[in-house]
Amino acid sequence: MTLPEHIAIIMDGNGRWASKRFLTRSAGHKAGGDNLRKLAERMNAEGFKYLTVYAFSTENWNRPAEEVRGLMSLMSDYIDRYIKDSKKNNMRICVIGDIGKLDQVLRDKIEHLTELTKNHQGMRITFAINYGSRDELVRAARKIAAAAGSGRLKPAEIDEKRFSSYLDTYDMPDPDIVIRTSGESRLSNFLLWQLSYSEFFISPKLWPDFGFDDLMEAVRSFNNRDRRFGRVDGSKA
Repeated sequence: MTLPEHIAIIMDGNGRWASKRFLTRSAGHKAGGDNLRKLAERMNAEGFKYLTVYAFSTENWNRPAEEVRGLMSLMSDYIDRYIKDSKKNNMRICVIGDIGKLDQVLRDKIEHLTELTKNHQGMRITFAINYGSRDELVRAARKIAAAAGSGRLKPAEIDEKRFSSYLDTYDMPDPDIVIRTSGESRLSNFLLWQLSYSEFFISPKLWPDFGFDDLMEAVRSFNNRDRRFGRVDGSKA
């Protein structure tokens, strides 16, 4: 069975998981974070190469202020744990999104973690924090406009490859499969450009309950897909 090179996950259902147990939403987010650590470590041990997860979207700022503060505190705590365990698991940690809107302490921790793990050879796990795909595309368009305006880039030179080089994900392959938990089937402004030809897998499991066996169910489903990329029979002709 072939492992997808790059898996993207929309981790959905922490709040519903908590509600079913009469717990706070913060407790649900903590359970979700614990589950991600456990799953990522197992994926790293099994030889997966790239994992990108939707940790905090640009729209999540619209949630109640108390919940946002809790999410930021939780992210800070988990970054501390990833820093502590960085040598042991050898994973490379990266972040995409507009982290300039985060507080300075959290930005410093993120920059320290990414610098600390930049040469690690294990699985690359990328956290999308304060990320929205439309925001990413607008930021890329601004960079391209600035380059063209300064004469460093000619309009005729702008093609898909060049455009992709201005995106947050410029140095990684597009996801082969995107997994969304909790039974929802929308992208929610996640990697709109990069997921153009990705396979979709919708799991009814709430994110804290989504384990490695569920991940491998998605991998088996991926192996049964006929990825044509616009061709008729899947051939390269």
